[in-house]
Amino acid sequence: MHLTLVVFSLFLGLCLGSCAAAPASEHDIRTEQVTYIAGGATCTGFLAWDAKLTGKRPGVLVVHEWWGHNDYVRRRARMLAELGYTALALDMYGDGKSASHPQDAAKFMNEVLANMQVGTERFTAAKNVLQDHETVDRDRVAAIGYCFGGAVVLGMARAGMDLDAVVSFHGSLATKTPAAKGAIKARLLVCNGAADSFVSTAEIAAFEAEMDAAGATWRFESYPGAVHGFTSPDATANGKKFNLPLAYDEAADRKSWASMQALFADVWK
Repeated sequence: MHLTLVVFSLFLGLCLGSCAAAPASEHDIRTEQVTYIAGGATCTGFLAWDAKLTGKRPGVLVVHEWWGHNDYVRRRARMLAELGYTALALDMYGDGKSASHPQDAAKFMNEVLANMQVGTERFTAAKNVLQDHETVDRDRVAAIGYCFGGAVVLGMARAGMDLDAVVSFHGSLATKTPAAKGAIKARLLVCNGAADSFVSTAEIAAFEAEMDAAGATWRFESYPGAVHGFTSPDATANGKKFNLPLAYDEAADRKSWASMQALFADVWK
């Protein structure tokens, strides 16, 4: 009994000591809103980085869903900053456009997809902003994208954009401009919901054949039971509200994020 009391007293003392002098926060995440002119529009970007880190680090571009640049994509930028990267959540629509209804989202998305010269200009301008940031090693840059953004980053990789890695989360795989042999410089990771009705088995097969023919280094992950939008906590509510096959899947979200981290760790050893 006496020994138990002594141990408890030591434990209590350690706890009180830790409460009296709580350790400093693990991160010091700084954010900045930036604007840049590209593709005939004023675009808004959101930068995030950890001020506790010293020296230059890799930069990661984050491309939004069809809803546009919103809080979700900014949260992902902060999460990347916590991993030790500088992230820029970019704006593919420009002029502050974002959607709260699928009809508007589809309109904004299709405007860009119909004129990918403009889309490429906006992506490239954002890439330049990221590379010019004082914390970024401009020779180490990747891009990730969600839904529409997944299609965008895969499109940039297909076009031979100078990127180290590209990750698509529940993005479209179909393309009218398949990659030429040797064109893809980035290592690719595609994170797909196995139950995503927006991505057919034929599109998956065509994508895999295209990547092999292009000589790309790629990985395709399919998460059982996951549907479109599986990384977004808002997906379930939006699916119910608009009668769309969307839903959040925590397991698939965690697995895909971990796979992205593993890819980056391998690329930037």
